[in-house]
Amino acid sequence: MTRRTLLTLPAMAWAQSQAPRLGFDSYSVRAYQWKALELVDYAARIGARTLQLSSLGDFASLEPAYLERVKQLAAQKDVELDAGIGSICPIAGGWRAADIDPATYLAKGLRVAKALGASGMRCYLGNINDRRKHSADRLAESTLRGLRSVRSLAQDLGVKVAIENHGDLTARETRRLIEDAGNHVGACLDIGNPLWVLEDPLLTVEVLAPYIVSTHLRDSALYPHPHGAAFQWLALGDGTMPVRQIFAKLQEVAPRSPLHLEIITGRPPQVLAYHQDDLWKHFRTLPAADFARFATLVKNGRPYEGGMIIADIPGGPAAPPEYQAALKLQQRLDLERSLVFARKLLAE
Repeated sequence: MTRRTLLTLPAMAWAQSQAPRLGFDSYSVRAYQWKALELVDYAARIGARTLQLSSLGDFASLEPAYLERVKQLAAQKDVELDAGIGSICPIAGGWRAADIDPATYLAKGLRVAKALGASGMRCYLGNINDRRKHSADRLAESTLRGLRSVRSLAQDLGVKVAIENHGDLTARETRRLIEDAGNHVGACLDIGNPLWVLEDPLLTVEVLAPYIVSTHLRDSALYPHPHGAAFQWLALGDGTMPVRQIFAKLQEVAPRSPLHLEIITGRPPQVLAYHQDDLWKHFRTLPAADFARFATLVKNGRPYEGGMIIADIPGGPAAPPEYQAALKLQQRLDLERSLVFARKLLAE
């Protein structure tokens, strides 16, 4: 006779509470231009347990009644919400809130997060172009005043500010910024962006481990190039990143953090020209041991040889309508198959 282990209802609830909270960031399906209510419905349809609404543009309104509708629908659909805003660095190219200061923008985002019942609010400084224009220290210093100004508010609301490593700062630089800002600030760990700063994503997890509040997870192909290396963002499982080790490490060091897939496909490979002196002007303090780990990933990598529509080029010309329609479908399918892959990883 086969023995079966039967869980009581309380035990089943406990098991569910211990299961990783797997979902996605709204940017993964940006081409659909869905607002929060539609995104919650979609999350429920594909079995996502958590959803990061990472921009105030994800909302049709910021009125309390509308935010309460979003919160209630998410509760009804059993989808946990996480929140976010954009750049909070006033010298970064991505700073868009010209009519207000960073402190006011942060406070606005924190209040929206609280209204949704979220415990974290993701934001970022700039990107690799800002690192090429400013030093990492200057980017961080220009951001600290705003972060420090909302400490009491964040603590009163019970919402953590989650700084994303956004291709501007290395993990060690991001950690210093978090520690300088105060204990109301943590990290939104992104494992695609470390490649911009010549960093092994597993190292990023290790360095930011004590501060991880939320995550952005995707795969990348990283491989040798005549000028150094090249990388391309991919659906989970299509690339050369150590995703199994990253997922396992996250379960060890940040088991309470939601696992948000932020799948970005449809973009061409990017070249990291570290065989040329010009690049090193922006990485003078990069530890040799950190770069050695990155170089090993490059050596063992390979280009992506699968099919993909390349039509999502930030700052580039708009693709023909037929390409845009294909890109839109690709975003959804790449996210959904990445969720399947992630579930398999978590079940191993």
